[in-house]
Amino acid sequence: MRRFSGVFCAVALLLVLGSAAFAAPKIGIMTGTVSQGEEEYRAGEELVAKFGKDRVIHVTYPDKFMDEQETTISQVMSMASDPDVKAIVICQGVPGTAAAIKKVREVRDDILFIVGTVHEEPFMMAKTSDILFEIDQPSRGTSIIEKAKEMGAKTFIHYSFPRHMSYPLLAKRREIMEETCKKIGLEFVFVNAPDPTGEGGVAGAQQFILEDAPRQISKYGPDTAFFSTNCSMQEPLIKSVVKGKAIYPEQCCPSPFHALPNALGLKVENKGDVPYILKAIETKVAELGMNGRIATWTAPVTMNFIRAGGEYAMDYADGKFTNKQDIARAKAALEKVAGKVRIRPYDEQKAPNFLMVVGESIIFGKK
Repeated sequence: MRRFSGVFCAVALLLVLGSAAFAAPKIGIMTGTVSQGEEEYRAGEELVAKFGKDRVIHVTYPDKFMDEQETTISQVMSMASDPDVKAIVICQGVPGTAAAIKKVREVRDDILFIVGTVHEEPFMMAKTSDILFEIDQPSRGTSIIEKAKEMGAKTFIHYSFPRHMSYPLLAKRREIMEETCKKIGLEFVFVNAPDPTGEGGVAGAQQFILEDAPRQISKYGPDTAFFSTNCSMQEPLIKSVVKGKAIYPEQCCPSPFHALPNALGLKVENKGDVPYILKAIETKVAELGMNGRIATWTAPVTMNFIRAGGEYAMDYADGKFTNKQDIARAKAALEKVAGKVRIRPYDEQKAPNFLMVVGESIIFGKK
């Protein structure tokens, strides 16, 4: 009887090990919360719905991520502790992301890491991560100003704060914006705004925008274009622009879904229906008498970073390819979800895996 019991236990153990060995591989997704980055959060939910809760783990980094980097690190470590997780997608790549990836690499060098919207030093992140997706911020330093001029702007207001201006790509974009304004005849005005990760939080930063933007319109007139480097500031900024009949060339993270629907009072049931939302915004803009004064990109850029990253990550987890830095495959994944985009490496030699993207622009109601 004792011998039979031993055999039974051995068989049971083999069955458990066998089921673990054949468990479907998983991917992890880390995004911001709804208050800091609703688009990223919804895209994470979308991947869970697409592949199933048994195959996608979705966690968030804290709103005050500058003060709580250990929480960001622990969230990534928690996903990596699951042996079935083969790849992790992080968007946005807030401070603490590099440290988190390095800690995981110490115990598991098999995990693929994809990072979208990179906050930390580009070359360092290119060495730390496998694939990176970022908006082509230097190119936008020129394109946003030229678009603002096309939309009738005479002044360009740039809202930001010291933390964002310490990010190399955002600082470079601001520098190019100032240079471009001088070249084409716009007045560039930099306004220090509260950091949403600071003491006043998101609510304090949003209240500042609601109070300051009308002051700027009163000072410079309605032919003033407004831009902010922070996601949570976009909705109050759009509301202020519409009220003051000013100009809004595009968001920090351009997308027809980013802040525009809420600011304009539109209900969006399907965040994947781009043609529908573009038409809805155009109709609303016309109703508000804002034709030619509001613009964005036709594709939701950060959502597409997560969608493309999720597809790439799942294909890797499923063993469809083994080269973590398959640049051609990464580009194809992004083009598949984003459509007409221009993609270039941050540095062809030193950071070929750091892919920077420019999308197609649309000025609503432009004649």
